[in-house]
Order: sequence, then C-alpha cells, then structure tokens
Amino acid sequence: MRAFICGLKGLSLAAEERAFLRDANPWGVILFRRNVESREQLARLTAQLREALGRHAPVLVDQEGGRVQRLSAPNWRAYPSAARFEAASKDPAQAERLAWLGARLMAHDLREVGIDVDCLPVLDVPAEGSHAIISDRAYSRDPSRAARLGRAAAEGLMAGGVAPVMKHIPGHGRAKADSHLELPVVAAGRAELEAVDFPPFKVNADLPMAMSAHVVYTAIDPSAPGTQSKIVVGEFIRGLIGFDGLLMTDDLSMKALTGGFRDRAERAIAAGCDLVLHCNGDLAEAGPVAEGAPVLAGKALERAESALASVREIEAFDVTAGVAEFEKALGAVA
Repeated sequence: MRAFICGLKGLSLAAEERAFLRDANPWGVILFRRNVESREQLARLTAQLREALGRHAPVLVDQEGGRVQRLSAPNWRAYPSAARFEAASKDPAQAERLAWLGARLMAHDLREVGIDVDCLPVLDVPAEGSHAIISDRAYSRDPSRAARLGRAAAEGLMAGGVAPVMKHIPGHGRAKADSHLELPVVAAGRAELEAVDFPPFKVNADLPMAMSAHVVYTAIDPSAPGTQSKIVVGEFIRGLIGFDGLLMTDDLSMKALTGGFRDRAERAIAAGCDLVLHCNGDLAEAGPVAEGAPVLAGKALERAESALASVREIEAFDVTAGVAEFEKALGAVA
C-alpha cells in the first residue's frame, strides 16, 4: 500500500484503472462529480474499486455544500455553504447544531454509497481582499467561530461513520490567488498568522486528518509552498499547531506547484506530508505520483490506521426528522 490517493476518470472502473489500482496500490481513492450519476451507480463504483484493491480502501470526496458538492441534486439534497450556518442564527449553539446536523445528513448520504471520508471542514479564515476561492466555503471570519462551527461539522460526520479531513492547514484564507491556477503568496507576519489563521486548526488539532495548503507564507518559509515546506509542516503544522494526525497534500495537479509529478510527490513527502493526493484521474500523471510515493510505513502508517479507527460506530439517527429540522431552520437550502 503506497502513500498516495488517486482519482478516476468516469462513472465506472476502466480496465486500465483496475490494473493501475492493482499495481500501484494507493491508500485510497477520491471521487468527483464526473464519477457520480446515481446512488446505484456510485455504490457499484465504490464496490468495484475496493474489489480491484482487494481491501476496504478509504473512498474520499469533497462534499462541503454550496459550490463544492460532488453528490448533488436531483439525486441528493442540496446543502448550504459553510458561511450559511453563522448567518442562520444569532445563537452560536443553534448555529453549531445546524452545522452538526448538515454534516450528519451528509454522512448518511455518503455511507449509503460506500464513501467513508469527507474533505470537510474548511477551517480557513477569509481575509478582506482575499480570492473568492474560499469565501463562503469557510464558516466565519472570526477564528473562534470558525473553530467551533468546523468542529460541529466534523463531529456530525464522525457520528455518521465518516472521517473528516480539515483543510487547508495551516490556512488558505489570506490567499489572493486560486491555487488551482497559480501559487498564492501570503505576506502576513507571523504574529498575524498565529492570531487569526492558525487558531481554528490548533483548536481542532485532535481531528484525524488534515489537508495541506499550496500557499507560500513569506514570514515562515518564502522558498516553498506549505505542502512542500519542511518548516511549515514540521515547525508549524506539527509543532505550533500541534496536529499529529494524518496529513495529506492538496491536489498535486494544481498549478500552484511546479515540476514533474514524481518530483512534486517526493518534495511533499520529504517535507513531512504522510500522503500525496492526485485527483484528475489522468494515469499519465498518476503513474509518476505513485512512483514518488513511498510504501506507507512507520509513523505515516500508524497515523493512517489511527485516522480510520477514530471514526466511531454510526450513532442512531432519525434521518426524516433530521431533514425536517434542518430545512425548517434554514429555509430553502441552496
């Protein structure tokens, strides 16, 4: 089992993908909207990929709500963006209840089709003038509110048997560029980062998994994006923030990163990431990523096993009543 996660191209497993999964043996697979058509189709696909791997491998998805929802209408209910919860109630406890409830309903949707890891919550704190790539995907501009709402969402997922992945550690909220398209450079000082950007992750440092940010923090390490920086990963994510869970990269195919795909993977692993993530399903890129990812062993393997073991058994939950409560509180969900 190698220390990477890969994507797939379509609605079913192609022969070459089946062979790749068998030979490369990734830790898990991540799915996108291109892989999703219906409940029945998606359940078949998750069963197919696990059969190809010969084990119950983790299946990941970005199911945040709002703009980022891979399982979408009409086959699944639409969920609001993260920012909607803070706006929905002046009572912080009620807002947190809604964040928990939305995530618990998402977990029900995901487990029904064989998905057991959700790349949520987004704990970034948007700054004035930052790029819209985060914006309403974040819970709040207040670090303490973002931390509590994100925690509620993570707890909702775990109560439904789905492991959360907090992102994008140590913070993407100040970025003035979209890391899908170019490398963001954040010039804020260390004191400012420690006061605003890092706290939501520090409060939630006991969560099982996190995803890195392809962002350069000039006050910390001007030479490399966080994903590939030993300083960012070692001194700040592992040190100051105190996260000792499973750390995966954001997508290595994003244009924030440069160089060959094997090199991208090797640099992230050398920086201290446990897993590398490649999402687009292009096997010409995924092959070199697999070559650059080591066999999952040692501390990284311990973290991977602990991350999945941390999800408790699914708690009893009345889905019909949950939907009614959720929709009554939020009105028409969009």
